[in-house]
Parts: sequence; C-alpha cells; structure tokens
Amino acid sequence: MTNRLPPAWSKHIKPGPAPKAKIPLVNPRQSSVISRAQTLSRAQADDALLKQAYQLQQENRLDEAQDLCLQVLERTPNHPLALYILGTLYQRYDDEMALRYFARAVGEEPENAYYHLSLGEAYVKVSEYSSAIKHMQYALELQPGLIDVLCGLARAYTMFDKPDMALPLYEKALKIDRDHPKVRTGLASALSSLGRMEEAAIHLKEAIKRRIDMPAAYYDLVQTQKFTEEPEELQSILRELGNPRLDSDGAERLHQAAGKVLNDLKRYSEAFDHFKKAKQASGHQFDIDLYRRWINSLIETFTPEFLAARAHYGNSTEMPVFVVGMPRSGTTLTEQICASHPDVHGAGELNKLRRVANAIGLKTSSAGDLQRPIMSVTEDLSRTLAEEHVSYLREWAPAALRVVDKMPHNFELIGLIGLLFPKARIIHCRRDAIDNCVSCFVLSFNKGHSYNTDLHTLGLYYREYDRLMRHWNEVFPGLIFENRYEALVEDQEAQSRRLIEYLGLPWDDACLRFFDRDGSVNTPSRWQVRQPIYKSSVKRWKNYESEIQPLIDALGDLADL
Repeated sequence: MTNRLPPAWSKHIKPGPAPKAKIPLVNPRQSSVISRAQTLSRAQADDALLKQAYQLQQENRLDEAQDLCLQVLERTPNHPLALYILGTLYQRYDDEMALRYFARAVGEEPENAYYHLSLGEAYVKVSEYSSAIKHMQYALELQPGLIDVLCGLARAYTMFDKPDMALPLYEKALKIDRDHPKVRTGLASALSSLGRMEEAAIHLKEAIKRRIDMPAAYYDLVQTQKFTEEPEELQSILRELGNPRLDSDGAERLHQAAGKVLNDLKRYSEAFDHFKKAKQASGHQFDIDLYRRWINSLIETFTPEFLAARAHYGNSTEMPVFVVGMPRSGTTLTEQICASHPDVHGAGELNKLRRVANAIGLKTSSAGDLQRPIMSVTEDLSRTLAEEHVSYLREWAPAALRVVDKMPHNFELIGLIGLLFPKARIIHCRRDAIDNCVSCFVLSFNKGHSYNTDLHTLGLYYREYDRLMRHWNEVFPGLIFENRYEALVEDQEAQSRRLIEYLGLPWDDACLRFFDRDGSVNTPSRWQVRQPIYKSSVKRWKNYESEIQPLIDALGDLADL
C-alpha cells in the first residue's frame, strides 16, 4: 500500500474546515448564484471528508477511510481523489479492485503523474509489465524529475527481465537525491538480478552508511555473498535489533539477515533462533483448515470425468511451460537450465494464471463451492482466456518456442492449466520434504506465504501440497514431468537432458552452463543460480535437527529420516 500524498491533493483539498450549511430564503433571480454556491459548498465538504479519509488511512483505520471515500463518490461520482485513495486502500488485499480504482482516477484526471504511477505499480503487482511501463513512462513525461516515477519505472523494467534499462533510471534518480530510500536499494536489486553482486554490495553499504532503509539494506546486502568469516555487518545488525524505534517489518528483516550470516558461518543454533524471531515479528497467520477444505474442493471438482468431457477446450499451443512445486524446491534452477536453451525464454514468476483463476472464482475463500465457478468456463471462454494468455506470453519473447512461467504455487491450478492448455508442459519440482520445508522457513516470504510462519503449520501445508500433486498425477497421467532436486544435483547432465527432451526440443550444451546465462533473476535464489550446481543443500535439515521436531511431526510419513 502507498500512503503518499499526490500533488492532486493541493488541487482538491483546501485548508480550513468546511463551512456550516445554511438554508437561506431565495428568489428565482438568485437561483443560479445559489447553485454555484452549493456546488462550491459540496466540493469543500468533499475535500474535508477526503482529508479526513487520508488521515484515517495513516492511522491504519482503513474501513473508516473507505467509508468516507464512498460517501464522497455517492455525492460526487468519479471524484478522482476519492477513486485514488480507494485504490491505495485496496492495494492491501484486492489487486483487481485497486487496478479498477486507479484506472478510473486516471480516466478522470489523465494529466496526474501520481495516478499513472500508482496504476503502473498496481500493474507490476499482477505481472502486467507492458501496461505498467506504459503508464509510468507517461508519468515520467508529465514529471521528468519525480524520483518515485523513476524508481517505479526502473523496478518494472527489472521485473520485466530488462534490468539494463533500469540502471540509467536509478542513476538519474541518484543524481537528484542520493538519500531517497528507494534509489540505492532499487539500484542494488537491479544489479543483483544481473549477477553484479559486488557492485550491488557497494550501493547497499553506502545506504547503510547513510542510514537509508537500513533493515532492507542489511537484508539485501547479506544476500550478495556467502560468508566464510564473520563480517563486521553482523555486529551492526545485532546492535540495530536493539533499537527501541525499530518496527516489526524492520525487526523481521534484521533477524533474517542475522540468521543468514550465522547459517553461512555454520552457527546453526544461533541462526535458527533469529529465523524463529523473524517469523514472530512478521505476525502472519494462516488458516490451515480453510486451505485443506479448498484442496478438497479442487480434488472433488477436477475429476477424470470432468476433464475428459472438456478435452477439446482451450488452445493446443505447446508454447507455455509451467514450472511448479513448493518454493525452494529447485524451481529457479530448473527454469534457468531450460531458459539457457536458445529456443526457451524464462519469464520468472508470473501472476497471470492466478488472475484468471481469481476472475472465475477459483479462490481459497470459495473453498466450499468450486463447481459453480468452474462450470462457468465454457469452451468459447476457455479459448478466449487461453488466447489472451498466449498473447501475454508473446510480449516476453515473440520468437521463443517455449516460455517458462515458474510461479511455484501454480501447482494449485494444474486443473485450470489442463483446461486452457492441454498440450502445455508442466514440470513439477520435488525435493526432500524436510529439506524443502526448512529451506522455506529460513527465508523471508510475503504474507501470501503465511503458512511458512511456524514449523507445524508448514508441515501440514506440505502434506496438502503433496496430496494435491498426487491427485493431479492421477487425473493427468503422463502429462507432468517430475524433476527431483536430488537427482538433478547428483547427475546434472542426465537430468537436464531429460528436461529438454520433455520440452520437445533438441539438446543444447548451453543448458549445462546455466550459471553463465545473461538473463536476470528476481527470486531469492539469484545468488545460488549464478553458481555451478552444488550438493551442500541435500539433507541440509540435519544441521537443524534439534530445532525442527514440530515440522517432522507434522510431515508424518512424508519425512524421510
């Protein structure tokens, strides 16, 4: 969510209280004058309500802020600032509604750079990078020196696999304001995605020196290398954790950073203590019972009979490749091997399929009844959705024979993939269950991964993932290629050859040197995938064996001890 105050505010919000309403006696000659006065009075009242809504937003009283904005829209339909504030409120929990409100604000006030910027940022959140870039470029034309726009556009280019176009934007922003919190960390992120870790570290250290967004800077800094000796930053991180003004987000980042360094140094007990404190600081909650009911509904809905009756649905293109599985199961490594082939493009983690699923009602919140939303997908609609998806993939790589979407949690949507793309390739990355879960637990994920907050819930979640994948293998026999992480690190060439054969492409030796690939990487594995394959992550969980009994208990028979 953004709380910034747009320049439009000065246009719409006038200082001082709204005048008290009076009802004078009038004659017909005064009617036009009174009409103008009423309009002015209404505008001032709207301004007062929106000013109050903004204040409520700052106080995190979001429902009250939303109610005030809706009051304004009832009286003044399409008020641009009311629409804009509603967009910022919805950014917390409903990306589609945020997009609609920002788009309406832009439609009402098309020359407002902040409205275009926020619409662009909303498009970034849903992986619609072409639209995001278009709106941010226009915002930059309106205000060429606005740092938020420069950084927003740069981030969109980075996420769209064009970090080389992001670098000059960050450098321009750096010249305008060397201490802006988004500039140095953003520039470091773009450099890291290109594998230029040493340069990224220089900017992050400068940010720390200037005390710019220090928790994020420390967290990003420790991701740029693997430590064999204790760095001076560790004691600095520990001192910052004692800062009484540190908020929960900062504490989470700093505990993660400390844990990462200590893990590198093989001080596992100390590291795990910080990882647990990071989870506590996040405050995330996960409803495993609701999720279990959703998995039940998916299994009950996508039966062999249901799918057989719709075998002719969708688009028969072979271009889409979906790499799925639990996070930290080897999805990034798998994508990089595939994308090293000259006929394959790796697009990273895309939200496109999830947007389609949400639009037709395949949401966790609709766990009780998936029959109605899925029955709404007719043969014509399936083709329309599939063709629109193919056009979206073409934006990434018009000439590629295969485009890889490596959003791990698309494992939940394999039934939808089968409806839209019956000839798509689906690569399921599977890893030792305990290793996979421990690797998840020691990383910082956003609220969408709140199952990762405690070890017991994480183990139960893994069981649901495993149960669903077993179902997909039953209803799509022979369709899904299982890529075992342990098999890949044991014999890279043999497993890589199987992958490329599954994609229906001729072998290319470039796939063995995925770590030399020029493309960008924007996942937590971006340091690891710049290195040759190593075996040190196999049975890594034994380093934490004394700490993870709740996980092992929850995994049950899936835990290979």
